[in-house]
Amino acid sequence: MLEFLNIKIEVEKLSNILGKAEDCLDLRYLTGRIQYLDQVIAQPDFWNNPTRAYEVLQEIEYSIFYKHQQYQRWCSILEDIKAALELLELSADEQLWQEAQSNLTQLQKELETAEIRQLLSDPQDKKGAFLTITAEVDNADSQYWAYMLLQMYCRWGKSHNYPLDVVEIYEGNETGIKYATLEITASCAYGYLKSETGTHQLQQISPFDVTNSLRTSLASVEVFPILGESVEWEIPEKDLEITYYRHRGNVNRTEIWVKIVHIPTGISVSCNQERSQMQNKEKTLAILKSKLFAMATAGYAYALSQGVQLDKIQSRQIGFISNNLIREYILHPYTKVKDLRTNVETPAAVEVLNGKIDLFIKAYLQQLNHTTSVTQEALDNSE
Repeated sequence: MLEFLNIKIEVEKLSNILGKAEDCLDLRYLTGRIQYLDQVIAQPDFWNNPTRAYEVLQEIEYSIFYKHQQYQRWCSILEDIKAALELLELSADEQLWQEAQSNLTQLQKELETAEIRQLLSDPQDKKGAFLTITAEVDNADSQYWAYMLLQMYCRWGKSHNYPLDVVEIYEGNETGIKYATLEITASCAYGYLKSETGTHQLQQISPFDVTNSLRTSLASVEVFPILGESVEWEIPEKDLEITYYRHRGNVNRTEIWVKIVHIPTGISVSCNQERSQMQNKEKTLAILKSKLFAMATAGYAYALSQGVQLDKIQSRQIGFISNNLIREYILHPYTKVKDLRTNVETPAAVEVLNGKIDLFIKAYLQQLNHTTSVTQEALDNSE
């Protein structure tokens, strides 16, 4: 009986959330905007500007599938839950009860994701993402920690039904991985995962030490937006050092590995998971472009926008924020995960490592939005 009342209370909360969502989404505006963009697409010169065309198509996709239709679907699920509860008050039905609970859990999860999505304000936030993981030390503990992080992000992506692809992976000497790159092509993947850039620290009993000693391991994570067709620029050939070499392990694997070094900055990227040399080269260039474009700390993106000679930017100018320690994962003598930027923590370390990192993502985005709002207000006041 108590569980039934708790669900009714939760349903009422979700009804209020959806009521507020309707005001925020302004469905009449969205409908009118979609009709206007449909007219833009119908123009004979629409495809003359590929960049603008890509942006229009992205806006339509986001407006229709992630706002308009999604909202209608949420309302339908909520009405189904309410109808089920009314029937359950009259007669017990285990199957209907399980269905109502399942729908409620799914709706709660989707509304939580939508709430986080509302915090994405940067133009790059709606893009997919490349996520790289690097073991900070060349030993079994650090390499296994890097592998655990790779599994964590794969599970996070799977729980959100995001397409993931491992485009590059280098296995460790004994176990784990030295380095890996994930490609997440879902909309807003970069907006969510940018919170993960930094150094992640693990404290646990080493599984590789017979003395069962407590070890601290470090792995760095970097996240870059997938540029796609919306950004049109090419890296000068003279700035690239391209190396091709064939995998010499398993003779049944015929792929060609490609490594590209950006000479001015010293950034090195490689790809070994595609089926052909050409595909690996294209993927490697895509990752390199994303890394360079995201290098705001090195002034690279600014240089691009201002037409500055790119070869003037040297590797000593690069200051990746991935060197900053952002999160601690403790598995012994107790369990806890704490984000050092937002101070959000949870004792459910195993759940976090199973991909439940949305609480950290949400807290980071809330903090980022608050900081941006305060900065903007200060600028407005100074004017």
